[in-house]
Amino acid sequence: MKDKSVLILGATSAVARSLAACFAREGARLYLAGRDAFEVERVAADLSVRFGVEARWGRFEATEYGAHQQFFDEVVGSMGGLDAVVSAMGELGDQGLAEADFNHARAIMESNYNGPASILTYAAGYLEKRGGGLIIGISSVAGDRGRRSNYVYGSAKGAFSLFLQGLRNRLSACGVKVMTVKPGFMDTKMTFGRTGMFLVAKPEDVAETIFKAAGSGVDVLYVPWFWRWIMLIIKLIPEPVFKRMKL
Repeated sequence: MKDKSVLILGATSAVARSLAACFAREGARLYLAGRDAFEVERVAADLSVRFGVEARWGRFEATEYGAHQQFFDEVVGSMGGLDAVVSAMGELGDQGLAEADFNHARAIMESNYNGPASILTYAAGYLEKRGGGLIIGISSVAGDRGRRSNYVYGSAKGAFSLFLQGLRNRLSACGVKVMTVKPGFMDTKMTFGRTGMFLVAKPEDVAETIFKAAGSGVDVLYVPWFWRWIMLIIKLIPEPVFKRMKL
């Protein structure tokens, strides 16, 4: 990745920070973007000092759709082109609140699907014309089957996974790789204090796995690896049985 230019969206999340460090360690040039401009600037400055790489930054709001095209064009211009785009945006939200208030449900859906799909539409068009590049979309195992405990979040992640699958199919002929990442539970601020958590992974370990897989041509990455088989079992449970389970 030396001298490659990488845009990371949602750059203040735990896994995005760790993934940015992986790219910086290998000499990539970075553009970090997120909702919290102060924190994004701080992360960029830290990476620049620690790894001696170019680390630009900017504010990005997933739901400001009208600004996405201009934002992307400005990033491309400031970096002199882009080789890779990482979408690490999203928020877990509150399932209970989402069940009673669709405004909250919509916010979850927009941050996990609509926003990422919007900005990646412009990224895909750019990389397609360029004739190569990489898109990494961080989805979730929650999108593999609707469960009562988080079906609003899961539905948005499931839609995002399908969007990435379609992009992969569309862009494969022009040399653009699209990797869908489906993490299980991670030890982050988003999951802190939640009950029912098991097999919790460290964000830095997840990031290392994503980084290594990025150059291997993997299409769909479950991380840690065993979530592929856990979710396969969950998807195979007959619906009459599944409705009686408290998942």
